[in-house]
Amino acid sequence: MERMLPTESDSCDHPSPQVVDRQQQNLNIAEPLRAILDEFQQLACLGTGQVLVVGASSSEVAGQRIGTATSMAIGQQIVDIFLQWSSETGCQLAFQCCEHLNRALVVNRQLAMTHGWQEVSAIPVPGAGGAVAAAAYRKMSDACLVSAIAADAGVDIGDTLIGMHLKPVAVPVRISVQSIGHAHLVLARTRPPLIGGMRAVYSREEAEKRWLAK
Repeated sequence: MERMLPTESDSCDHPSPQVVDRQQQNLNIAEPLRAILDEFQQLACLGTGQVLVVGASSSEVAGQRIGTATSMAIGQQIVDIFLQWSSETGCQLAFQCCEHLNRALVVNRQLAMTHGWQEVSAIPVPGAGGAVAAAAYRKMSDACLVSAIAADAGVDIGDTLIGMHLKPVAVPVRISVQSIGHAHLVLARTRPPLIGGMRAVYSREEAEKRWLAK
């Protein structure tokens, strides 16, 4: 029989989600998370028509190893802030599931159809998808799961590895904070790949000079 490789959630004893939620119910991350998104938006110029991939570990936010202390209370806080921010900015969201679901993404079905993303069949839950993806699936209008996307930017809370869902070329974005709760924070935007050789021009200002010189 083929040996199955361990996943993020294949740890020792898993704490009860209800116990974890009671322990972490006073962990308020809403205000700092919103401040992070506002600062990130200014630097990454995110807005209507763009897609942001969100990967977040509620366990890491609570100070535990990823996949070992899933908290729906924390997951719901994260999702609520992202959805509020999305409604105000017009930037679309994709919430990444954990490795157990191959890091598939929760998105709005119409968005998936517009981009031609491949739908897959699963419903994320704590322990198989993660608290953030589960909360997003419950909260979003007409949610579905897709296998892969190419997002314009990304937020990674707790080192969940969102890079596989970013467009090339990914560019790190540094802001004034590096964590949310107890989780490490990584932000990224993307840019089109630069093409051409030594004579290639990349700035509009330089292009105008060349156009007017001939």
